[in-house]
Amino acid sequence: MNVQLVDIVGAVGAVASVSSFVPQAWKIIRERKTEGLSPGMYALTACAFACWMAFGFLQKQWAMVVPNAICLLACGFILVMIMLPQGKTADVAKAIDPKQE
Repeated sequence: MNVQLVDIVGAVGAVASVSSFVPQAWKIIRERKTEGLSPGMYALTACAFACWMAFGFLQKQWAMVVPNAICLLACGFILVMIMLPQGKTADVAKAIDPKQE
């Protein structure tokens, strides 16, 4: 298989994975609430990213480690926001984006 094609597919997948959490995180920051989000789903997703990151590290595949580490951070942020009491969620969101009300 063409190595360039493999690199392109991998890069597109990495960008899509990393980008997929941005709309949800921004919605939490903008609306100051996490109602309807599943903490179990985000905990399981964080676990998956941690495992993929560890797998990439053990295989010395940095192209797998870096995007999964970024996804783990984004997913972890959302999970923490879900787990915080509603008032604290709003406080954190306000600290990140004080313009939104």
